[in-house]
Amino acid sequence: MSESTKVSLPLAVRVQRLILQGLGQMPAPMRGVLARMVPANSAGERLDPFLAAAALAASRIPALNMHHEDPNVARRKLEVASAMMAPSFPPFAIDEDLVIDGPDGPIHATRYRAGATSRGIVVFLHGGGWTIGSRASHDATARALAVDAGVDVLNVDYRLAPENPFPAAAADALAAWRYAVEQARRWGLDPHKIGVAGDSAGGNLAAVVAQQTRGEDVVPAHQLLIYPAVDLAGETASMREFATGRFLTRDHMNWFIGNYLPDRADRETPLASPLLADDFAGLPPAHIVVAGFDPLRDEGLAYAARLSAAGVPVTVDRAGSMIHGFFNMTMLSPDARESAKRAADEVAVALN
Repeated sequence: MSESTKVSLPLAVRVQRLILQGLGQMPAPMRGVLARMVPANSAGERLDPFLAAAALAASRIPALNMHHEDPNVARRKLEVASAMMAPSFPPFAIDEDLVIDGPDGPIHATRYRAGATSRGIVVFLHGGGWTIGSRASHDATARALAVDAGVDVLNVDYRLAPENPFPAAAADALAAWRYAVEQARRWGLDPHKIGVAGDSAGGNLAAVVAQQTRGEDVVPAHQLLIYPAVDLAGETASMREFATGRFLTRDHMNWFIGNYLPDRADRETPLASPLLADDFAGLPPAHIVVAGFDPLRDEGLAYAARLSAAGVPVTVDRAGSMIHGFFNMTMLSPDARESAKRAADEVAVALN
């Protein structure tokens, strides 16, 4: 089993995990009562009550706020918080740490396969604003995708900012994609059945890989973009509506983008902002997940619209009651679990 994705939880956090497990199993009628007590957004969607509590706690309790002026502190906090809310999994058939030969040094990754067989590979790129996040913080998301879609998942630790600013993360994402293509047959799989996936900043990188590999001999069979950040130069209505108080804020995004793209001119290039690309024709089929209470909601919807207008098959899952980061909160919310399962189903169909 991979040692690189294990996170040791302090006793107090393990106790909190047990409490969250109990909340996640609350009967539907009680959830329905609580749902009528939470706020609605401008579209009339109501916030999931338990994600509302998580967002409030993150904004009021420093220990639960995953953001910190020191990136190393923020990285550790995200790993602990993600592990606290991660479901448990039985042993996997394949669970191995790998080293990819990257453009500027080794890239570490973990490959998962849940069962005896696999229908393909998904190169998974974690979120965290190109600044935080890791294989460990997104271990549960990657494992759930491997289980539910019946695929191998290559969970990639690309280089992070501010130590490694743009275009380091994009370069590593492309290197990881090409590594998966090279290794597919050795792993007993078809290189034409490889998809890319990512959440938030990872969704940005997955979209970049899909665009940058267009026209190559092997291209992604599918792209799963989970509340992706695809326009780092503009500002949407959802960014203004949810600028504060919903786990991800405008200030957080400004910090992330400033770390990754200190040169503002870079923010308008498709390698950083794939929504600003001129041509969307011929890109891989996509499944795009957006959250109703997320600053990034509208740019995800805009990306889906650009793909569709170019004739690319695209499905959109508007998870109206969710907040940013909810794929890491599936233990807490049945709606979050259902959205993650729908995404895995789309991947399974695309790679079948």
